[in-house]
Amino acid sequence: MPEPEHRIQTVAGEALRPHLAAVARLRAVVFRDWPYLYDAAEDYEARYLRAYSESPGAAVILALAGEEPVGAATCQPMQEAGRAVLEAAAAAGMDPTNTCYFGESVLLPEWRGRGIGVAFFAAREAHARALGLRRAAFCAVRRDAADPRRPATHQPLDAFWHKRGYAPVPGMAATMEWREVGGTAEIPHRLDFWARDLA
Repeated sequence: MPEPEHRIQTVAGEALRPHLAAVARLRAVVFRDWPYLYDAAEDYEARYLRAYSESPGAAVILALAGEEPVGAATCQPMQEAGRAVLEAAAAAGMDPTNTCYFGESVLLPEWRGRGIGVAFFAAREAHARALGLRRAAFCAVRRDAADPRRPATHQPLDAFWHKRGYAPVPGMAATMEWREVGGTAEIPHRLDFWARDLA
């Protein structure tokens, strides 16, 4: 049987609710791997993703194979984002009222290399422009290159992000806590920001 084609769909508000459980599963699977090593907690996932359906300017970009989500990317006006993001913006002098914050971008491994990551960025940038926002920003976990848990085959996404027009924001970082795979308690992680102007 031929492999199903994928399609990209932007959903928001109430239309997002039927997809929340699937997006939570994607986050749990993809973020369990390096570099996040995230051990997902079901109750947290439910609260976290529900906030996107309640955020007036938020959208989730879905990659669907048939009707099954195989990837998802989130975005929302930065002023609607969580405290850690807002604190990082304030410390760096970034105006959250004209910036779109791109949250996670998760895609099952077997669907990578098909242009879906590029489509995720394009759709989120289109949503940001439709909201009248002039900048896009996201953050990525900071890891020691010498960390023994780092897979030998791991390829950083820096070149991909640069190609999309993003660059690191000097000195801008957030601290977020989560439990790592094999851990027993949440621990702090530093995440560095990247941004680009959308004009």
